[in-house]
Amino acid sequence: MQTGTLISLALYFILMIAIGLFAWRKSTADSEGYLLGGRNLHPAVAALSAGASDMSGWLLLGLPGALYAAGLVEAWIGIGLFVGALVNWIVVAPRLRKQTVEYGNALTIPEFLANRFPDRAVALRVASAIIIVLFFAVYSAAGLVGGGKLFETAFAGMLGGAGMSDYMFGVWLTAGVVLAYTMVGGFLAVSLTDFVQGCIMLVALVLMPLVVMFGEGGSAGASLTQVQPGFLDIGYGLTFIGFLSAVTWGLGYFGQPHIIVRFMAVREGGIPAARNIGMAWMGVCLLGAIGVGLAGRAYVERNGLVVDDPETIFIVLANLLFHPLITGFLLAALLAAIMSTISSQLLVASSSLTEDFYRLFVRRDASEHERVNVGRLSVLVVALAAIAIASDRDSQVLGLVSNAWAGFGAAFGPLIILSLTWKRMTGAGALAGLVTGAGVVIFWIFSGLGGETGIYEIIPGFIAAWLAIFGVSLVTTPAPPRTTQSAFD
Repeated sequence: MQTGTLISLALYFILMIAIGLFAWRKSTADSEGYLLGGRNLHPAVAALSAGASDMSGWLLLGLPGALYAAGLVEAWIGIGLFVGALVNWIVVAPRLRKQTVEYGNALTIPEFLANRFPDRAVALRVASAIIIVLFFAVYSAAGLVGGGKLFETAFAGMLGGAGMSDYMFGVWLTAGVVLAYTMVGGFLAVSLTDFVQGCIMLVALVLMPLVVMFGEGGSAGASLTQVQPGFLDIGYGLTFIGFLSAVTWGLGYFGQPHIIVRFMAVREGGIPAARNIGMAWMGVCLLGAIGVGLAGRAYVERNGLVVDDPETIFIVLANLLFHPLITGFLLAALLAAIMSTISSQLLVASSSLTEDFYRLFVRRDASEHERVNVGRLSVLVVALAAIAIASDRDSQVLGLVSNAWAGFGAAFGPLIILSLTWKRMTGAGALAGLVTGAGVVIFWIFSGLGGETGIYEIIPGFIAAWLAIFGVSLVTTPAPPRTTQSAFD
């Protein structure tokens, strides 16, 4: 029964590594090729790469699990994300693509900020890099937790050996394959694998709800309203604070380095096409994930099944309803969602360690070849930290993602928007916003205020960072130098 599934997954892993080897031959000779693919990504590749690296295992685990447990009211998170992504493509994408070239051909977000605000260059690069590495270690761990849960649920008792549980086997295998193609092929490998993974995710999220609803034992004949009161009511039990905390997930888009770096890499003039492709892909995938959660709950109730962890509903349905070869494809889609995000996060974190630590404090005159190798080593270091965090089996994918998403959204969101749109912004204001946004989110998480108030930590963090940037910039003298303002114009 499991052989076909294992064959499909093995073919998927081989394909990802093959893409990494192809990219290694194409664009890893210098740091611009390794970190941004030469700024020549096709719009479709950039669009699906941004989408796949954005959605992660949250799309096939966290969101369907939330819909499965609570009903349609959880769809507000997806709605907020869709609106936030659209505004991100319209406001941030074209400006960031142009300004990162104008300001010294910056290859990373910290480098762009340093070039944009030269009076606080070192402080901005160091603070940005610390925040990126810290939150990406947590964010990558969320993906590895998803990989561990996949193998634990789908292959219970088959894969663990030598004292290793199925969960930890899944964590190490997921990390190992991601490391293989990311370290070898760099940004181009990550983007091309993201494109393939995005296509796999799209097919899976269209196929799964249809089979659940209309296949044998499906729920098409069952009323979803009978599952539990208000299950299909998008406003059932929703408070204003709950609504605000759900839709403000969309604010996080403006500050996600692994997403907005795709805007820097797309070929010149390709942003409009990439936006249209990316938003169409995102809309279909979100609807599919919502369908998996709702139809999956109806299927389970109709057939008297027991699902202990709502976040595994996609895996449970894949095992129950499909031929093993198709099950392997569906599980590959879940791995695609997980691995596309982890690889992007590891690459951005390694670029910050290389460009914003190594070149600043170790070897300013490091050769291109040396910088690429340091980047590869940095990928490994961050991955090991993520594995250590993911070793806690009780970690929740949605919880880890929400913390990291809020941290990036509050720290970098207002900073990126205002640095691209407000000429009067100063380096002191940028640094104040960066530190304030990250600090407020961390305080909100560890103080327990989120649980007490029900307010998602991105809300106070985003507002505090925006006010800090405005306030400090307006009282800072002198204004930004003429060279900086002319480049902005």
